[in-house]
Amino acid sequence: METTSALKSLSALSHETRLAAFRLLVQAGPDGLAVGELREQLDIPAATLTAHLNILRAAALVHDQREGRVIRVRANYLQMDALLGYLTENCCGGVSTCAPVQSCAPKRKASR
Repeated sequence: METTSALKSLSALSHETRLAAFRLLVQAGPDGLAVGELREQLDIPAATLTAHLNILRAAALVHDQREGRVIRVRANYLQMDALLGYLTENCCGGVSTCAPVQSCAPKRKASR
């Protein structure tokens, strides 16, 4: 993945509603969600969802397909994997230097 593509993906995910939509689509699996289902789960107006999906589409994070009268939106797992790979290689210096997520959590003080 090129830096410009990574920036576009990160920028698209930097909004709370778009991140929530992307998370729901990833969790929905390869079948994705109908646009109406996604709108209901996010509890936002249709026009607002359309604007957010356009930004996610432009970043290649989602794609959609018309199935009769329904438009089904799916996460683009290849793009997600490419972004994770880019971050691992370019921000962590490679897999070997990235510590497990648990080690990043702040240590709790012992109770007295």
